[in-house]
Amino acid sequence: MKNSFRFKQFEVDQSNCAMKINTDGVLLGAMVQHENPKRILDIGTGTGVIALMLAQRFASAQVHAVEIDEQASATAKRNFEHSAFSKRLSVAHIAIEQYHHPEKFDLIVANPPFFVNDYKNAEPKKEIARHASNTFFAELIKKVDELLNDDGYFWFVLPIKQADEVVCRGEELGLYEMKRISLHSDVSKPEFRRIICLGRGRADLGKEDFIIYEREKKYTKAYEALLKDFFLAY
Repeated sequence: MKNSFRFKQFEVDQSNCAMKINTDGVLLGAMVQHENPKRILDIGTGTGVIALMLAQRFASAQVHAVEIDEQASATAKRNFEHSAFSKRLSVAHIAIEQYHHPEKFDLIVANPPFFVNDYKNAEPKKEIARHASNTFFAELIKKVDELLNDDGYFWFVLPIKQADEVVCRGEELGLYEMKRISLHSDVSKPEFRRIICLGRGRADLGKEDFIIYEREKKYTKAYEALLKDFFLAY
C-alpha cells in the first residue's frame, strides 16, 4: 500500500491520519516498561502504531485505544484487524474525556498533541492531531488518574515544557514521576522531548539520556538495538 509502513510483525496503513508514524511514537512504544500488564490503554492512537508495538511486546495484554478523529480511528481499526494481534486490540472513536471502561488499566500510554496557544494549522485534521486546548493536559491527567490501577503506570512523550506541566498536574493527584528519558537528536543537541513514567507512590527518579543519531543519517547503536524487534532494517 502506498501509505503503509511495514514492521517485522505488522503493517501500518497511514491513510487519513494527520500524524504519520514518527520517532516520538516508536520510541515511546519501545521504551515503555512494565512487568506484565494485562490491560493497556493507548490515548490518541492515530495510526495505531504504539498499540501494535505494545501488543507485540506484551503477549498476554488486551490493548485498548481511543482516537477522537473518526477517519484515523477507522484506519487504526483496519490496522488492528489486519495484524496477528487482532483479537487483543480494539479502538474506540471517542474523546478521552468521554471514555469509560469497566476495569482499570495496568498501563496507559500517550503521544498527545502539544501545541497550546500557538498558531493553529489551517488543515483541521492536523490541528486536532497537533494542537491541545488550554485545559487538555489537566483533563488528560485527571482521566488517567481515574482509569489507572493503583499499581499502574502512565507513560507519555512530550516536549519539555508540556512534560513538566503534566508532571506537576500529576503530583496534585498523587501521580509521581518515576522515570525520565531525555531524547536528543545527537550528542551536541539539547533534549527536545521527554519520555516520562508516572506512578502512584514516590520513588527515586531514574534519569537517562537517549541519543538518536550518531551522525547525520546514521542512527546510534542504542537506537538500532531498541528497535531491532520492530524495524526491518535491523
